[in-house]
Amino acid sequence: MAPSHPTAPRASDPAADRALLQQVALGSGPAMREVYARCGARAFAVTLRLLPSRADAEEVLQETFLEVWRRAREFDPARGGMETWVTTIARTRAIDRLRAMGTMSRVVEGASHQAPPVSATPTAPDDAASRGQDRGRVLAALKQLPPEQREVVELAYFEGLSQREIAERTGDPLGTVKTRARLALEKLGDLLRELAPGS
Repeated sequence: MAPSHPTAPRASDPAADRALLQQVALGSGPAMREVYARCGARAFAVTLRLLPSRADAEEVLQETFLEVWRRAREFDPARGGMETWVTTIARTRAIDRLRAMGTMSRVVEGASHQAPPVSATPTAPDDAASRGQDRGRVLAALKQLPPEQREVVELAYFEGLSQREIAERTGDPLGTVKTRARLALEKLGDLLRELAPGS
């Protein structure tokens, strides 16, 4: 289910989003196609940035929309628009796939060569990190980063900001943000190996 001809982005209408996903929950194929048309390209961009191959990204995209179908009744427009909700599911699925490919340190090393995910409504860092068995190690490692490096990681990988958006948010030069991101990911890799069970 790779996105081929998504519709142009449009402003999110919470009431319309809820109604559309209620139709999806009732098994409406046309409603599901509408959700895919609106959210597929953005979700696919996230999986492509996080995963090592297009094939993996396409597989995770399929898993994402299967989860959307199963969880359509859970959508809460008070917590963000439909596009943000679907993108968050895609990001979480991609991270879960990376974890399944190897250790968390391998995830961090791979992420250091990828651009941050596309912008989305902020997701609480603790909520994002709570998925998967590595929650405790990830949070422990993040706490050991220097504050300025931890802020860059949280803004990029939990809130979905680009490095340029992080620079605008923090008021730091773009080059400084890039350096902090690289140093943070390198340090996270070392910390996660140290915190790995049996190490």
